[in-house]
Amino acid sequence: MRSIERTLLGWTLGTLALGAFLVSLAVYFFTLEEMHEVFDAELQHVATAVASYHQAGNQSGQTDDVGSPTRTDIADDSEIVTLMWTAQGQKIFSSDPRVALPFSNIEGLSQPVVGGEAWVVYSTVGADGVTQAAQRVASRDEMAGESAEKVFLPLVGLTVGIGGLLVFGLRRGFYPLEGAAKDIARRNARSLEPIPVEQVPTEIAPLVSSINELMSRLAVSFAAQRRFLADAAHELRTPVTALRLQVKLLQRSKNEIDRARALQDLEAGVTRSQRLVEQLLHVARTEPDGETSRVEPVDLAELVRSVVDNFSNKALHRGIDLGATTPGNVATSIVVAADPEQMTVLLNNLVENALRYTPAGGVVDVEASCCNGSPELRVVDNGPGISEGEQARVFDRFYRGADATALAHDGGGSGLGLAIVRAIAERHNAHVSLQTPDGGKGLMVVVRFSEGTRQPDPPVLVGHRIATTPSIAT
Repeated sequence: MRSIERTLLGWTLGTLALGAFLVSLAVYFFTLEEMHEVFDAELQHVATAVASYHQAGNQSGQTDDVGSPTRTDIADDSEIVTLMWTAQGQKIFSSDPRVALPFSNIEGLSQPVVGGEAWVVYSTVGADGVTQAAQRVASRDEMAGESAEKVFLPLVGLTVGIGGLLVFGLRRGFYPLEGAAKDIARRNARSLEPIPVEQVPTEIAPLVSSINELMSRLAVSFAAQRRFLADAAHELRTPVTALRLQVKLLQRSKNEIDRARALQDLEAGVTRSQRLVEQLLHVARTEPDGETSRVEPVDLAELVRSVVDNFSNKALHRGIDLGATTPGNVATSIVVAADPEQMTVLLNNLVENALRYTPAGGVVDVEASCCNGSPELRVVDNGPGISEGEQARVFDRFYRGADATALAHDGGGSGLGLAIVRAIAERHNAHVSLQTPDGGKGLMVVVRFSEGTRQPDPPVLVGHRIATTPSIAT
């Protein structure tokens, strides 16, 4: 596992060490350059002084090198060697005869290599001969290296000292993070309180805040799951008990008539239980942490026609006039970006609720339209409607109105239909509202979407109702 502390220390100490090396290298080259200038000037002065001395003292005109000393000592690398030559190139004098420097009658500096050693030589050319002053290049390099070494050692000590301070500072700085990590490690699914951010360093405060937001969402999700499981267990207990009673009645049937009636009741109970389970699954999918929606263009007009067609037989059986109102031009489409499966579930629940509470001979209209540029789905019936006092509660899970069981054709639903409708609408940034139709009777459920497209866009939208129960429609 990668350590932030070790990574920071490694990069910081590596940078300091590299800086110390570069500073020492710069000191070496700068010192060497300065030494070249100083020693080159010194060689020029020595050569000029020796030439002046030779001109003043050499009155006899002697041109041999008998005056050169005999050297048996160990030569110092920093020693300056002087030589005197005649104009013809005959050596007159050498302070160290062991050094065989070449003759040069060119005024100025030269850098010959003698015996594998590099030398710097300054030659002074006069009327009576040539005077040279020479020094080994290695001595200059050595002195420059000593200067760089004197700088490098303190820099190494400074790097070590800074490294120690960094270790101490980083551990002190990461201590609150370790405390936050231990605090998180002690948490479980039932202790999702936010982590205090007062003592957290500014740099990691966004991370802790994000963790707090995540734990808040988890707390909401876990609470919803626990509530859903409790509600589901409570609601499933009644149909399961009813199924057991119906099975016992079937077993106790004494004749074919009683057996057929018990079997019919059992089949109806299984259908209701299946419907309840399907509704519970839809509720689970519309939870905040449920399945991710598959968003694609959905034609609301086509959706209305499809759903109405699927419920046409059911409406005909109950004696209800079920129709679809869509734009008059068949080529016209009202498109929204949505999950087509969830849109189908939404409209199925609205139409099924309308059919359940609309009396025989009633009318249910399902509409797809645009209102002020916003796509809308409408399901309008002329049933008993919902009182204003209950309209706010009918979106709660498992809520059934006081008269719902008496008014419904099949004994009432599960109380999940409108809850599913609202959850799906919220997932698609749509708004669900309950209104009273213009006739003053029944219920109109409007699902308005915030975004959508309508293609093509004719000047006037003309509704066209398709009745799916021709024997009843007027």
